[in-house]
Amino acid sequence: MIEVRELTRTFAGRGGMLGRSSVQALRGVDVTIPDRGAVSLIGESGCGKTTLGRILCGFEQFDGGDVIVDGQSLRELKPQDRVPYFRRVQLIHQDPYSALNPTRTIGQILADPLALRARQLDADGGWQDARRAELLGLVGLDPDYVLPRYPHMLSGGMRQRVVIARALTVDPEVLVADEAVSMIDVSLRLGILQLLRDLRDKVGVSVLFITHDVATARYVGQGGELYVIYRGMVIEQGSTDTIIQRPAHPYTQSLLSAIPVLRGIEEPGPDRVVPTGPLDERVVPPGCLFEPRCPFAADDCRAAVPALSRRSGTEQLHACLHPAQRSVVAVPVAGPAA
Repeated sequence: MIEVRELTRTFAGRGGMLGRSSVQALRGVDVTIPDRGAVSLIGESGCGKTTLGRILCGFEQFDGGDVIVDGQSLRELKPQDRVPYFRRVQLIHQDPYSALNPTRTIGQILADPLALRARQLDADGGWQDARRAELLGLVGLDPDYVLPRYPHMLSGGMRQRVVIARALTVDPEVLVADEAVSMIDVSLRLGILQLLRDLRDKVGVSVLFITHDVATARYVGQGGELYVIYRGMVIEQGSTDTIIQRPAHPYTQSLLSAIPVLRGIEEPGPDRVVPTGPLDERVVPPGCLFEPRCPFAADDCRAAVPALSRRSGTEQLHACLHPAQRSVVAVPVAGPAA
């Protein structure tokens, strides 16, 4: 299990004539990734979800808070002592076209991490060859066809499956999938999403799915937890289906309202929420961060930052002073009466 507690991360501003102030990417985020679990992070671009994923993989440092892996606080360890823990969390890159070295075959790409794992297990070269073929088969690829080929000889979907196989070479406990299907043809996305779901059962790995697409989050995160992030803060949390079917926070409702409606098959939700304006990252309001864009904001929303609180009678958490049930999800068009 991985626990993220009150995590903060601030990036320094850039100098120059058009100098930019510092950017607070994470503002005290709490996330729990259970063993064999599925956790999804959704939010607009720039909300901090990718930064959180990179911190868990060891690619970014955190300023405050802590990351706890199976009871071990990483804040108490020196950076070099954190490596074994970060190795248990592997990233599935967003861009399968740049994630693989174009000068090496797929067999060579998988060989290096497998050699590292073989040394840890005191295994021989035969184990490496067998494991390489096993991993490619696990992600739905033919080893005999794929291993001698270079990345440019494979389709985008096949490359992404190779990226997933490479992530599995070190036997991770958590896969961080950051917009893992955004650069793949629509016709191939379902296969990758199904693969991520299947790996939870086949390998026993947890999946942290980072996306701005609510539909894919619902598919991959079925039976798991959904965290909605706005400007570096978790503003709603709960089971995936609960958040999508019964959102309490106006920002979550606006995300769901933005999902395209299949005219003739669906009807828009009658209470669809539209933000009052675009996001201005230069302004940090003293109260609720969503207040400047919220069509339901009241005077007390400007006074203090609302804390996550439990919705009455549920396990759902929200950070809103005036939550309300609104029908924003599209519903099927009613058929003709019999």
